[in-house]
Amino acid sequence: MTKQSDKIIGACYYILCRFIGKLPFHTIRILLLRVLKANIGKGSGLYRGFEVRRPSQLVIGNSTVIGHNALLDARMGLTIGNNVNLSNEVMIWTLHHDYNDAGFASVGSPVVIHDYVWLCSRTIILPGVTIGEGAVVAAGAVVAKDVLPYTVVGGVPAKKIADRNRNLTYNLADAILPII
Repeated sequence: MTKQSDKIIGACYYILCRFIGKLPFHTIRILLLRVLKANIGKGSGLYRGFEVRRPSQLVIGNSTVIGHNALLDARMGLTIGNNVNLSNEVMIWTLHHDYNDAGFASVGSPVVIHDYVWLCSRTIILPGVTIGEGAVVAAGAVVAKDVLPYTVVGGVPAKKIADRNRNLTYNLADAILPII
């Protein structure tokens, strides 16, 4: 294949994934993402308006909620655990540009988000970051470094602001609204 045909195929996948994100019903959206080779666990919900880049590199665990207008960049690999809450307009990036490279080269690495994590609205996770189990990222934070388990971080760049209870047992599948 030529570089031009790769671009056209990539653009078609992008358009298809944007279309999938606007469909009604979680089950339809999840089914279509699975057809595109995304690995999505039972009881999870993806609310409308989300965007996925390279679904074949996306893994989402059981009972996880992806909020409205979330951007999930899985081009370098994105793993999201069980009972994770990604609130509205969260952005997770696995690929970006090297601003010091003369050719503005793309660079990046996988992102891993462990079980029971809560990413509050409008948080941004940068390439290569691991968010530890039970961690919370406050609204509007930009996370450029790994977050330790059961830590609450906030700010730009994100820094520790508190600790979180370690006795988490909730099941987010119980809170998913099927139509939205």
